[in-house]
Amino acid sequence: MPFIDAKPNIDGNLNDNAWRNAQTYSLAYTTQPLQNDTPPVKTSVSYFENGTTFFVAFRAYDPNPGDIRSFYRDRDNVWGQDLVGLKLDTYGDGRLAYQFFVNPFGTQIDSIENEMTGQESMSWNGIWESAGKITEDGYQVEIAIPLRLMNFQEKDAIKRWGIEFVRFYPRKIQYRLSHVPFDRNNSCNLCQMGFVDGFEKAKQGQNLAIVPTAVIGRAQTREPESSLDWDDSNNQELGLDVKWAITPEITLLGTLNPDFSQVEADVAQLSVNNTFALFFQERRPFFVENADYFSSDQNLIYTRNINAPDYGAKVTGRSDQHSLGLFVANDETTSFIVPGNLGSSIASLEDESTNLGLRYRYDYSDDLSIGTVVTIRDSNAYHNYVSGIDAKYRLSDTDTIRVQAVMSETEYPIDLFKTFCEDACRSSDELSESALRSKEATGYQGLSYRFNYRRNTNDYNLRFGHFFTDDEFRADLGFQSRVDSVTTVIGGGYNWWNENSWWNRIRINGDWDISHNTDGELIEKESEIYASIRGDYQTFAEIGIMERTRVGLREDNTNLQIDNNATQFSENRISLFFVTSPNQYITFDTWTNKGDAIDFANNRIGEQFVFEPEIELNIGKHMRLNFEHSYVDFDAQGQDLFTANLSDLRMTYQFDQRQLVRFTMAYTDIERNAANYLDEVDEHYADYGFQLLYSYKVNPLTKFFVGYSQSAFETDELNKLTVNGRSIFMKLSYAWLR
Repeated sequence: MPFIDAKPNIDGNLNDNAWRNAQTYSLAYTTQPLQNDTPPVKTSVSYFENGTTFFVAFRAYDPNPGDIRSFYRDRDNVWGQDLVGLKLDTYGDGRLAYQFFVNPFGTQIDSIENEMTGQESMSWNGIWESAGKITEDGYQVEIAIPLRLMNFQEKDAIKRWGIEFVRFYPRKIQYRLSHVPFDRNNSCNLCQMGFVDGFEKAKQGQNLAIVPTAVIGRAQTREPESSLDWDDSNNQELGLDVKWAITPEITLLGTLNPDFSQVEADVAQLSVNNTFALFFQERRPFFVENADYFSSDQNLIYTRNINAPDYGAKVTGRSDQHSLGLFVANDETTSFIVPGNLGSSIASLEDESTNLGLRYRYDYSDDLSIGTVVTIRDSNAYHNYVSGIDAKYRLSDTDTIRVQAVMSETEYPIDLFKTFCEDACRSSDELSESALRSKEATGYQGLSYRFNYRRNTNDYNLRFGHFFTDDEFRADLGFQSRVDSVTTVIGGGYNWWNENSWWNRIRINGDWDISHNTDGELIEKESEIYASIRGDYQTFAEIGIMERTRVGLREDNTNLQIDNNATQFSENRISLFFVTSPNQYITFDTWTNKGDAIDFANNRIGEQFVFEPEIELNIGKHMRLNFEHSYVDFDAQGQDLFTANLSDLRMTYQFDQRQLVRFTMAYTDIERNAANYLDEVDEHYADYGFQLLYSYKVNPLTKFFVGYSQSAFETDELNKLTVNGRSIFMKLSYAWLR
């Protein structure tokens, strides 16, 4: 790693003298879809550091610059375009890597790759510089990454970091180019990166960010079925976020009076004929910052459970073989999942709660890691305490074992169960599974454990899993919707590779799984097999067949027994998935599923057809349109039961790298044949929500938003779409960095 006492101007021109003395490599390997073959295009990378900043320059040559795929998009939204960038493992142990990528216009992507979980955290946002420029023979990019942005061992004089330089070259084939070769028979990708030695003068500094926020808004809500009068509310709030590197390895984040409004609306989901709670991604900055420190095999920390905190504090860090994540936040109200094995419900308490999440991991060696997780939720007459241990062990380059064991202790409010039943809560018609699973006044003490084995090679993969969760286990700060369940799964797949045709991989894969409750009563038994082919123009097609036996709802809700209390149904389905991107302006995919399905509203078998197309259009260099639709048609006993349509439209005009206008709209329409239902239902339901937003971002912390949103719904009683909520809002934040 060359040390050069210089600071080039980050403008994409690469004409500063410092680049003449920088270290230079060629990206000599194609790692996907080919295996370490010669790349179709030439790419060179130069780099050096000056004690405070890591500088990188790419020259990405292209025989046809007019084919370069590059558009003006918001940060982190340029995947699928031409990209260059790097991955940095600042501890050199193959466990975590920072990722920095840039498109030819200079738009940034950054994330953290976690080898322990096999996941990437796209929610991480650093403040760094980049610029790009399209030239006569391709494009070039300059990158400047402040060293204070990353965690590393400052005490080491000469630091050895893992590094990989990467180029994505999407044409007829999506190529991934690298400066190092990769062995597909080694399941650890980060372990195969190259190394760079240097950074003797690198210091992290205080890495202090103070971010005051101001929120101004006005909202109107009403309940049209009872009154058309509006209830007005005004919101003027000041908040403060602080990020401080206590030591070079440990970071503190604090927030006071945070605005946790969703600037980006959740993708709409259909909940009709679904008995379990829906999962939504976390997008709020305080919780997504360094979220990878809290991940484990089981989802025990799902911060969307925390709805409206007044304050929060988080400490994350890593030193030698130790990594730690700890956060504390209050919540003005308390929501959690009451889980079951045939369905789950959401409980909401008006009482304030205190919430804590702790994750610690010890990396004993390159192959063995041991960790613990602790979560606490505490409120008036309610608490949930969870603690567990876990381990990951790499038996070889291809074989990995993960194990986790967790215990919980829970107390519900005495009358909580009454929110899940009707009238006297005694008869089968009045009770529900959630009522029975929240009725025990003396508390719940539960156990859950998981065992996972995986073998991944170039040609085939195998997996085996066994998961046990008893009936009293609760993980109320996590996403735990199923309990009283014992599941075993066995699966695998085989790949055929081809480097000289229109297709490059054919795969056959599948699995078999079976689930019982803890009394050994069958819940579900399922077999699946899939055949897929991957080819030119980023085309992927897959056909699947599923055969399943599972139980419907309980006939007698006064007990949780399954045998002789729930009918077993046989389901056979076929599915088809297809995606292609024939050029840089259009991407299309569709998922279709047809076959037997349980009608949970009436506890019988039916026929279901699902069609879910999605299209993404790039209109010029600045505008993007994304449209998703879900269509579900369900028949039972030879008659229509319901037809559901859900449309999600998102249009964005990106003026430049900093500012955009976005329109988002979701519309749901459900038509039911009331005569084919056992209970009374609305024949028609519809709703919509839309948002118009203007955004200006200097960086991930200094930004300005202003927008308007509106929602409406329609029922049999209302007879037409009636607005029930509307709001206008503005948010401003500014980051002081040191």
